[in-house]
Amino acid sequence: MLSSQQVETFRSQLTQMKKEIDERFEMNGHFGLEEGHFHESVGELSSYDNHPGDEGTELYEREKDIALNEHTEEEKLDIERALQKIEDGTYGQCEVCGIDIPLERLDAIPTATTCKEHAPEQIVSHNRPIEEGVLMPPFGKFDYDDQDENVAFDAEDAYQIVNSYGSSETPSDFNNPQDHYNDVYMESNDPDGYVEDYENFIGTDIEGKEITIYPSNQHQQYEDMLDEEGLMTIFGDLPPYEKDPYTEEEV
Repeated sequence: MLSSQQVETFRSQLTQMKKEIDERFEMNGHFGLEEGHFHESVGELSSYDNHPGDEGTELYEREKDIALNEHTEEEKLDIERALQKIEDGTYGQCEVCGIDIPLERLDAIPTATTCKEHAPEQIVSHNRPIEEGVLMPPFGKFDYDDQDENVAFDAEDAYQIVNSYGSSETPSDFNNPQDHYNDVYMESNDPDGYVEDYENFIGTDIEGKEITIYPSNQHQQYEDMLDEEGLMTIFGDLPPYEKDPYTEEEV
């Protein structure tokens, strides 16, 4: 049981803690959150002329301010709850089991309203951030390039399409400078909408039968490329049992 002198000592300590928090909020404007937009806190008018990296830094700082403000607001609520218990005459008693809270615990945590056994913070969470389930380098679980026989549209393809509209990189940022701005993004020469060149001029019916060749410039370029290399297909000559029927007899 706390003596009246001990209670008054804790009242004075808690009142001083609350005063310091109020002064801190007044001085920093609740960690800058009283500003209408995070640009105002850094003196910027807009994001138009800012580097994406600078924007990311400012966003991170804003998120940190929000977290610090929430933490301090919660600390202030704990102080006010403890002061209210002093007014009610229940300060120093566990609000769960009703036993006296040890003086050593109150000295360390004046805002404590429970004994150690019923402290809500005694359980440490081992849960990892949910983002770790998808944000794995380079594109998380949505990168299908290393999966055999998979040509699905994945996160890398989405990034390439967005990046093709422009980024902060210029030809001078590369070890091997590119000739055109359209070539400065990752794997810019990858085809968009198809995988193999012959998909531009070949078609089948809904069952994969009735193979049809549609003459076009792409088809002619494909044939010229094979003739130049002396190959029957882009992956090499066909095996003998498939090649013989297509080999013209020598005269």
